[in-house]
Amino acid sequence: MERTWQEAWADALYGEGGFYRRPEAPAGHFATSAQGGTAGVLAAALLELARREHLTTFVDVACGRGELLAAMAEVAVPSLRLVGVDVIDRPAGLPERVEWVRSPGGRDLPDLGRLDEALVLAHEWLDVVPCPVAEADDDGVLREVLVAPDGAEHFGAPLGGADLAWTQQWWPGPHSPGDRVEVGRARDEAFAGLVDRVGSGLVVAVDYAHTRDDRPVAGTLVGFAHGSLTAPVPDGSCDLTAHVAVDSLGADRLLAQREALRGLGVDGARPSLDLARTDPAGYLTALGAASQAAALTSGGPGGFVWALRRVAPRAG
Repeated sequence: MERTWQEAWADALYGEGGFYRRPEAPAGHFATSAQGGTAGVLAAALLELARREHLTTFVDVACGRGELLAAMAEVAVPSLRLVGVDVIDRPAGLPERVEWVRSPGGRDLPDLGRLDEALVLAHEWLDVVPCPVAEADDDGVLREVLVAPDGAEHFGAPLGGADLAWTQQWWPGPHSPGDRVEVGRARDEAFAGLVDRVGSGLVVAVDYAHTRDDRPVAGTLVGFAHGSLTAPVPDGSCDLTAHVAVDSLGADRLLAQREALRGLGVDGARPSLDLARTDPAGYLTALGAASQAAALTSGGPGGFVWALRRVAPRAG
């Protein structure tokens, strides 16, 4: 049965037996900056951000199995509240101080209670919020793409309504035959919904991204499984991800990750060789930290975009 990409994508990731509910977890297929050795560096940077902004709660949305939260629990002051949000039950082995809220998945968010003075992170969340995929036909008309469970695609109806209006504003043509558009309206609404759940603080979405100046004409929808890129097949066997049109989110500020992290003291600079002579063990520790920092500020991860939205306390 053919469905729209948005429908098939949602079921493939978040439906019963969906990719994000599988027992091996996303970490069984790929690593993100919030996992492994880089998690400690990212945790330290986020703690510095929370300190500078005088924030007392940290919420990690779409946090996988809580890897970043576990790293933060090791170094965060006891007064900082830590909350994880994802589509599964609380993972075993997570530090006791980490609270857990189960989410429906995708753009749908649970009740997070009252979030005041909160730093809310959505790390690689918006790229897996399913959205419509459209392609220009031989006449240059954008049509919604329908997809079968095996990944076979066909044209559907011409794009219309609010999705067409979004495209005309944020991903305008002319579109040549075969050009594709991932309609970001669902991501905009997901980000706005997250902001609405915050009474005061800072919301930070970190993701693969593009802006109107560099929209990819072929689109970016891909699959990922077992450590490799794959064809996007909506059968639950792989992750399905598409880059985010970050300029449409309504953020206050957009920063490349390398710029954001360097501003928080993460630069990847190698420690002085003098330290190797005076404190060999300390030098090796510092060298390892510098290597992890470099992994976050160079190459692909360094080009991630941080979309920041400040939430002022609401009257009443």
